[in-house]
Amino acid sequence: MNSMNDTTSDNGDGAENPESHLQEVVDDVDLDSATEEDPLTLDPSTSSSNIPFSLLCRHALTRVPSAQDPSLSGLREISSLASWSVSTHKPSCGVDALRNLNPSQFWQSDGPQPHLLTIHFFKLVKIVKIRVYLDFLLDESYTPTKMQFWGGTGMYDLVQFYEWRGEEPRGWVDVDLEGVGVGGKAELRAFVVQVRVLENHQNGKDTHVRGVQIFAQDDKIKKARVALADEDGKETNGGEGIEAVGMEEPDWMQDPEIR
Repeated sequence: MNSMNDTTSDNGDGAENPESHLQEVVDDVDLDSATEEDPLTLDPSTSSSNIPFSLLCRHALTRVPSAQDPSLSGLREISSLASWSVSTHKPSCGVDALRNLNPSQFWQSDGPQPHLLTIHFFKLVKIVKIRVYLDFLLDESYTPTKMQFWGGTGMYDLVQFYEWRGEEPRGWVDVDLEGVGVGGKAELRAFVVQVRVLENHQNGKDTHVRGVQIFAQDDKIKKARVALADEDGKETNGGEGIEAVGMEEPDWMQDPEIR
């Protein structure tokens, strides 16, 4: 039995949710102005008394543009290339809420475990980063403690490539792709990715997942780096007048998909 069922189902007592004014307050913060010399600061005295200051800080920081996240340098999100579906969900807490950039929205399951999120791409993709947003402080017994990640070319040849276990996660949880690809590469080539939530904190039945993002290498950046190497880093290849220049790898030469 989830410990939060009473609070989420009873909305008639007039009590305000601490997150109800989060977006309005956070929108007034100039996140782009934050630097190492002049970091982001928030004054708790100017915030709504209904919003815990620690909660406001955390949600404000999650809205920092991805371009400022060094781990996403050279990557692009490819979630829009796929069709998303979930095994079950509460009203207004389905795929649209899960994919919303606002972390105060989430997917809430409504059925027996395991809870499944299936992401079906319309073409073969090379995935180099997957991450899931979880928040134990907000979700308590709804927070996953065990998740499995599966991939393949279709629903009938899925292979598990990673299992995550954790306690009280808060923020983005990275999926380890090390060794998943051919030759030990940290990449997954697949049409279908499936996330399976197997266990929650305190033996909770249903689950909350506040975000899932999937990234591939940004081809534009890759081509720009090749062009830069051609201009500034030309090397001779064992003989005079013979230059080693960058060349884009054609599709048929790339590694086979996961089986």
